[in-house]
Order: sequence, then C-alpha cells, then structure tokens
Amino acid sequence: MEPLYKLFIYRKRLIRPYIGVLLKWMDGLTYVMSVILILTLVCEHGFLISSEDLEVINRLYRVVWIVFLGDISFHFLLNYSDTKRKYRGLAWILSLMLYFTLIPVVFYEPEVQGGVHDFWCFFHSRLYHVVLLTLLSLLQLSNGVVRLLGRRTNPSLIFAFSFLIVILIGAALLMLPRATYHGISFVDALFTATSATCVTGLVSVDVSSTFTPIGLFVIIVLIQIGGLGVMTLTSFFAMFFMGNTSLYNQLVIRDMVSSQSLGSLFSTLLYVLVFTLAIEIVGMGIIFLSIHGTMGIDIEEELAFSAFHSISAFCNAGFSTLYGNLGNEQVFHHHNLMYITLSFLIIFGGIGFPILVNLYETVSYECKCLYHRYIKRDRKIMRRIHLYNLNTRIVLIMTTILLVVGTVSIVAFEWNHAFDGLTVLEKWVHGFFNSVCPRTAGFSSVGMTTFSVQTLLLMVVLMMIGGGTQSTAGGVKVNVFAMVILNLRAVLTGADKVNIFSRELSYDSIRRSNATLILYLLIVFIGIFVLSILEPQVSVLALVFECVSALSTVGSSLDLTPTLGSDSKLVVIVLMFIGRVGVLTLISGLVRQAKIKRYKYPSDNVIIN
Repeated sequence: MEPLYKLFIYRKRLIRPYIGVLLKWMDGLTYVMSVILILTLVCEHGFLISSEDLEVINRLYRVVWIVFLGDISFHFLLNYSDTKRKYRGLAWILSLMLYFTLIPVVFYEPEVQGGVHDFWCFFHSRLYHVVLLTLLSLLQLSNGVVRLLGRRTNPSLIFAFSFLIVILIGAALLMLPRATYHGISFVDALFTATSATCVTGLVSVDVSSTFTPIGLFVIIVLIQIGGLGVMTLTSFFAMFFMGNTSLYNQLVIRDMVSSQSLGSLFSTLLYVLVFTLAIEIVGMGIIFLSIHGTMGIDIEEELAFSAFHSISAFCNAGFSTLYGNLGNEQVFHHHNLMYITLSFLIIFGGIGFPILVNLYETVSYECKCLYHRYIKRDRKIMRRIHLYNLNTRIVLIMTTILLVVGTVSIVAFEWNHAFDGLTVLEKWVHGFFNSVCPRTAGFSSVGMTTFSVQTLLLMVVLMMIGGGTQSTAGGVKVNVFAMVILNLRAVLTGADKVNIFSRELSYDSIRRSNATLILYLLIVFIGIFVLSILEPQVSVLALVFECVSALSTVGSSLDLTPTLGSDSKLVVIVLMFIGRVGVLTLISGLVRQAKIKRYKYPSDNVIIN
C-alpha cells in the first residue's frame, strides 16, 4: 500500500498545478461570459430586433449555458474540497438548478400531458434559462468585485470607480432606442444616469415625456443601486451565495457598512437590504391607497407610480414620473397622505442605515423586556443602560430640530406667498414636505421660483447640512454639522474638550468634520465660480442653489438645469458624483497618504484673532 500511496501523492503534486491553471482559465472565461450575457440581455430588450437577431441571441445564451455548466462541473470534479468550503447553501441550489436544465437534453418531451410534461417544459423554458443564467452571472461578477478588495486596492477608489462604472452603463442603457420616445443626447443621458445613480434628482430633460417604461425602469434600478451602494449590493450578493471572502475583504466591507464586528457583518448587510425592501414596500402600499382612483389611470399604472415614488423617496432621489414633479395638478390637492408618506420615506432613508439598525435593536430589546416582565412574570431583568449609541442620538436630535425649524420657517415665510390659496392643513403639509426635501430629495410640490428669497436661503442651508452618514442622503451630513457646532461651542466657552451626553468626542472625529466642511465649501465655490463663467447671464442665487443642490445630491433647482449648456452640465455632473461618493472619501483616495511618524515636533502657537 505504501508504494501506491506515494504514487498517489506524486501524481497529485504533478497534476494539481495544472488543475489550478485550468480552473483559473475557466473562472476568467466565466467572467467574460457573464459580461456577454448582460450585454445580450441589453441588446434583446433595448433594441428592435429581427427574428435572425433573436436566433443569434439564443445561440449566445446557449454558449453561456455551456460555459457555466462546464465551469461548475470542473470545480466539482477537480477541486471538490475547496469548492465545498467556498459555496454556501444557496450557491449549491443554483448549481443544482443549472443541472436541472440538462433534463430536456437527456430526456425527450413526454407525449402525455400532465405533471411530468409540465416539469419537463418548465426546465426547458427560455425564461427559466435566462433568469438562472442572469443570477449566476451577477453572482460571478459580484464575487469578482469583492475579490478585488483582497488585492489591497484603495477601498475609496474602488467605491468611486464602482459608481463611475454604473453611471456609464446607465448612460448607455438610457441611449437605447427603446428607452426613450424620441432619442436623447449623450450628455443628457450621462446627466440623467449620474443624477439617478448619485440619487440627486436634477434632470436636464422632462422625465415623463422623454423616457419610455423601459427607460423609467433603468432609472429606478440606477436609483436603487445608487441608494444602497454598489459595494453593499455586491458584497451582500457574494457573501450570501458564496461566503468565501477573505479577512481583509471583510474588514473593508465592515468599514463601508459600519458594522460593529466581523461576526455581525453579514447580518448588517442583511439588515440593510431587508430594511430597504420592507420600508419601500410599506411606502408603496400607503401611496397606492392614497392615489387609488384619483388620478385617472388604471391599477397597473397606479402600482408602477407607487413603486417608483416609494423607491425614489427612500433613496432620496427626488425623481418623479409626473410632469412638473409632485406639483402636478393630478396630485397637488387632496393628497396629503401621499406627501406625508413620501416625507417619512425620505426621513428614514436620510437618517442612515446604522441608525435604522440601532433603532431595530432597541425596539427588539424593549419587546423582549416587556415579554419577560408581563408574560413570564420575571421581575429580575438586568436592563441595558445605553440602548442608543452616540451617533444615533446626535442624528435623531439634529434631524428633529432641523425639521421643526424648517417647517415652521417655511410656513411662516410662505403662508400668504407660495402657499396662498391652500387650506390650513395643506399649508402645514406642504411646509413639512418642503422642509424635508432639501435633506436631500429633490421633490417639489411648489415651484421653487415662487418661494421667497428667505425660504430659498434657508433651503440652501438645509441642503448643505443634508442627512446622516451611511445613508442615501448627501450634504456634509448632520453628524459633521453637529461636530462643528459642538467644537465651536467648546472654543467660545474656553473648554479644552468637546463633550456631549457624558461622552468626549475624539480628536479625529472633530478634525475630520472640520476638514469635510472646508472641502465642501471649497468645492461649492469652485463650482459656482466655473458656472458663473460658463453661464454669465444667470443670477448668483440660481448658481449657488444649483451647485449646492448638485454637491449635496438634493435635486432642487430654480428651473436652471434644462437651460444649461453642455459644458455646464458636465460641471454639475462632476459635482453630483463628488457629492455621492463623498468629498473626503474621494480626495483622500486620490491624495497620497502620509506615513505614521514615531516622533513629534515641538508644539507652537499661531496668533489667531
């Protein structure tokens, strides 16, 4: 037996390197086939194709199917131990479903109608093949993106580059013949794709009359991807199906989604997706009930309208399928429930996913305490003291203050101005709605040009502040604004430390907050300066409003966006991109990072004031 065992070891050492090379080549081929499949789907649904073109497309689907089947088979037969370790249960299910497609190949179609015939037809159907291959392609591409993190690439650059790729793909999709009614220029397609992916809401064309249902579907998918974040989606998809990410990958992903630990990383990603879908579905249902039978459209169009605006509101995008946005006469009157629902969707999306997770954990903990106390009669429960973390308390308090101040101020300024002619209840509803939207969803129920200068200046401040960190909102973020105000208070009172809620704020948090605000103001100034050169006929207030709205990914405008030239639109595109990726994130990724020094220079003071 010993010679046979040595021969087995020798052959394994001799053959194993070639097996590894073969599997790498198969992985590379599978990546290529995944891209080809996605492009084929785009061609099939984006262009008007003939029967000959459809035959070519079906052949491409068949080639992709063969490659995927071969790749999975090679991994199972030649490297089963590693494959078993890498795959999660759902990856095994997808693989098994792919092998089920061989049933129509091996067996003839049953002649007798019944359950067996239906079983055979299901696995032979084109829809089953395309959906399964699409899922496998997305899995393969997501796994490839996550594996890039393991190559020690700058996560900030990967984050920015992923948004750039989605924007370019979205622009190409919006230029497809079946995406628009009368065609669209590349600059306008790029502008719309950037605005959707960066969840801004600025539009250079009228959405309702320009884009077909296919184009609107592309826009809402871009909004959903941009709201959740490309890396969040790909990381979840890869971990959910494969679960084979390296430790470095998990550390990077943990920082991106603000997970407390590696053990809770997957649950945090799951929370993000579940909260998103649950809130959007509930919002869709309420919007549907509020508009049902009032807009003169059929039930399918009402459902589509509700789904589109629920996603657009929660992702803080501000896109609407109505002409004139939400100031359209179809919904302007007698739809207070819809405006309130959209407002709370914007608020939930803007406070940030870490806050939602913390609130869920708090509510869950309180329910458990009530259950043990009143159902089990257990009076000796050790209660936790700090249910809300510091970040949650700051965001919730600042959000409440900004909403109250914004609502009261807008109602006071516009009571007999922009809101003239509305009922008392509608004035307060629209005041609340228009105080929520600048932070940072660009919906509008009243024309921005009808507001007073005081209201517009207040909205500029609200747009600059924005929402919470790790959210779908933009701006400098309420966390950063709170840090700057608290630091200012400490300086004015002569305190040597910045404290809040019996906690001392770290020096790094204060330093990064000040840097974020300075970079924001600097980039806004550059944008205003460049646009003032390109658009000399436009007022300064309109330019300030446009640039702040773009950089804060708000989407509100003083009717300036459609009138901008191509060069000016490119400037706004850059501002929207920087605003979504993050000013500090993008610049820190581009600038060479300083090495940690093990020594200190003597300290000195500079005369200030």
